Amino acid sequence: MNKIYLAGIGFRPLDNGAKRVVLNSRIILASNRLFEVFKGYDEFEKVRDRIVVINNINEMVGFISSNLPSRTITLLASGDPLFFGIGRKLIAEFGKDRVEIFPDLSSIQVAFSRIKELWDDALFISLHGGATAAKSRGMGAVIEDIPGLLEKHPKIAILTDKENNPAAIARGVLDAFPIAHLVSLSMHVCERLGYPDEKITEGTVEDIAEMSFSDPNVVIIQRTGCGTQIIDTHHPESETCAFDSDSPFGLRDDEIQHEKGMITKDEIRAVTIHKLRLPQKGIFWDIGAGSGAISIEAARLSPRLSVFAIERDEAQIAHIRENSTRFNLPNVEIIQGEAPEAVKGLPPPYRVFIGGSGGRLAEIVESIHEKMPRGLVVINAATLETLNEAMLCLEDHGFQVAVTQVSISRSKVIGHKRRLSALNPVFIVRGKRA
Repeated sequence: MNKIYLAGIGFRPLDNGAKRVVLNSRIILASNRLFEVFKGYDEFEKVRDRIVVINNINEMVGFISSNLPSRTITLLASGDPLFFGIGRKLIAEFGKDRVEIFPDLSSIQVAFSRIKELWDDALFISLHGGATAAKSRGMGAVIEDIPGLLEKHPKIAILTDKENNPAAIARGVLDAFPIAHLVSLSMHVCERLGYPDEKITEGTVEDIAEMSFSDPNVVIIQRTGCGTQIIDTHHPESETCAFDSDSPFGLRDDEIQHEKGMITKDEIRAVTIHKLRLPQKGIFWDIGAGSGAISIEAARLSPRLSVFAIERDEAQIAHIRENSTRFNLPNVEIIQGEAPEAVKGLPPPYRVFIGGSGGRLAEIVESIHEKMPRGLVVINAATLETLNEAMLCLEDHGFQVAVTQVSISRSKVIGHKRRLSALNPVFIVRGKRA
């Protein structure tokens, strides 16, 4: 079985393993930029006639699919291919057994080493290739999300592109805090790392907003001073170094915008989230998201988790969008449409919640089965019919099934007496596949 060898380049000479696969491969794929970078490597002249230049990622994947059965292929990647890189897509397309990876340093590692700052406490995001592409790779965002993220994280490292460049990022921060005490922020722009004309620029947000920079580059933003808050002079009560951080879990129903009681009740959300055992990062599908209550709780609890809220109803989508904005959640992406069609182009999930199926539960579980080799699926059922269907569908597709019934009673005062009022019970079905 021929393999795809993924060799990171840009900062160090090829190690012995990467050198061996490059020299022995029948085809070496590279983008224009990496072709120019590879010219500086000792191995370039030995394999020059075997290098194929393709810039479009989808075209590159198609080329690999056509040639892999008969030829060994090495793909040159930038830095560490598994850090917001092409490694994720190749593994998703061809499987882990077909891909072997030889990483170089990541540009983020190099950037932090250049400015001599710790990087184990930083938030990493990518603006490269647009918000949808970035989110499908893990922790994506748009420029408008950055001010909110700066309130939660003292240090952010950003992979940029030509549109989402350092000056545009700085202007986005200025737009959110037009007369804020921006001296509490510092920015570093690390241009063309690894190239002969590498350059490091440090400045205030105002400084960077007026400058231009060469590609590729990395931006690092840090909170300085008290290190806890961006202070907006429009709000004098905020002039303190004590940042009031809300609990990441446990929103009340009335804190989430929804319509006519159409929301997963907070006690049910608590049990559902517990059954999902959400990871810190990865891909989570919320199918039939409704107002987005589960998506919002999941995204707040795991900020590095990419949450895809799939919903067909426009009114509900408006609620999800409002809730995501209210709680500054750049890791929630709204997918308008009906499952299973709406999930076909999404990255494979590790966790799935089904809150609504539109009568197509069997088809939805089938689509999950095709894209999720392992992980957890949780289905909330309000009727015995849905409970039975959920159990059978999951078991038919190799999931280990467990069921929990949740009955809730809430206190209310009637006259001068406090009584308990029961809500309809809900069955929580969990399917696990290791």
